[in-house]
Amino acid sequence: MIRFLFRFVGLLLLALGFIFLVYDGTKSIADQSLYITTVGAGWANIHQNSLLAAQPLVERLVGPWFWQGIVQRYFLDQPVSLVLAIVAAIFILLGRKRKPLIGYARD
Repeated sequence: MIRFLFRFVGLLLLALGFIFLVYDGTKSIADQSLYITTVGAGWANIHQNSLLAAQPLVERLVGPWFWQGIVQRYFLDQPVSLVLAIVAAIFILLGRKRKPLIGYARD
C-alpha cells in the first residue's frame, strides 16, 4: 500500500513538473526569450507568506549561512520543473517493487 502511495505521489509530481515545463515553454515562445520559473518564484506566486515565514525559521534553527548558501542557491534558485522531476524520480524509485535475489532461498 505504501509503495502504491509513493508511486502515485511520484507520478503526480512528475505531471506537475511537466505542466511547469509546458508553462515555461509557452511563455518563452510568447515573449520570444527564454523564461524559466524558479522554485522561489513559483513558491512566492502560490503562497508568499509561507516562503517569508520559512526564512526566519531556517535562519533561527540552523543559521543565516544555511539559508543563503544552501537553501537559496541549491533549492530556491533552481528550475521548478527540474526539482519536481528529481523529487518525483525519488518517490517512484522508493515505490518500485524489489527484484528477487537470484539464488537466494526463500523461507
